[in-house]
Amino acid sequence: MDTFSGEHFRNDDAARAFLEALRWPGGPVCPHCGVVGHAYAIKPAGTYRCAEPECRKNFTVTMNTPMERSHIALHKWLQAFHLMVSSKKGISAHQLHRTLKITYRSAWFMSHRVRECMRTGGLGPLGGEGKIVEADETYYGPVAEPKRRHKTTSGRAFTKGGRTGPSNKRPIVALVERGGEVRTFHVPVASKENVMAIVNENVLKETRLHTDESRLYTGADKTFAAHETVKHSAGEYVRDDVHTNSAEGYFSIFKRGMRGVYQHCDEKHLHRYLAEFDFRYNNRSKLGIEDGERAALAIQNGTGKRLTYRQSH
Repeated sequence: MDTFSGEHFRNDDAARAFLEALRWPGGPVCPHCGVVGHAYAIKPAGTYRCAEPECRKNFTVTMNTPMERSHIALHKWLQAFHLMVSSKKGISAHQLHRTLKITYRSAWFMSHRVRECMRTGGLGPLGGEGKIVEADETYYGPVAEPKRRHKTTSGRAFTKGGRTGPSNKRPIVALVERGGEVRTFHVPVASKENVMAIVNENVLKETRLHTDESRLYTGADKTFAAHETVKHSAGEYVRDDVHTNSAEGYFSIFKRGMRGVYQHCDEKHLHRYLAEFDFRYNNRSKLGIEDGERAALAIQNGTGKRLTYRQSH
């Protein structure tokens, strides 16, 4: 039996029933007034009308989600969710276009909508007493408006070995809880002020912080339970349990996907691609979450995230 042998991957009515059971386990929920289980079905199929006298509005299971008012078949949406959450390094819009037999324009728009469903927010800080969080930064892709530099400007961020960071590259900061989740940030400049503000806001003070020798993290020992470093410039990558290999591993997956699968990413879309890789990492098999559960999580996370074509450009 192949992955897409399920009826909800082949038939729109079955796909609608699957989504209703997933999103409305207690009965239809009116997105207008929030009343649960007080609606009745009307035509066309899949449409409900709220029975509350003050509301009486129509709705469907895709309302207030990125799938709302889409002309793409509902079962193809479910296939797209499954393909994107199960492909470790991503799947290109061209591949979706060929696999789902839809236009490239539709596949590109669909992929951005699915990424929006993968984006999470309002998360609590990482780490805690006895836990380790690794912090590291990398640079990917050219910035939208390159600047020509002949010398280091005052206040320029320093990286490994005291060297200045790559010019005209997009800085990305990653925080990885050892054995747990990752959180990434695309920052305008990887300065000590910007990076430490992210670390302080997203890591509990009782945490052991592991970094490389970058000067961006100087003084972190005064904030956290411990700040331990490895000296990459001297060929040191692991010292007992001190390392940043989890963060480096995440960056490896991200860059292989971006270069080998997506190949090009406009800077204004980078945050969505980071959300995609974060979501798959945070819901990986090692944490007990398999492809079907991961797809269901992405679909549920899409509530309230309708994305128009204009917004995706």
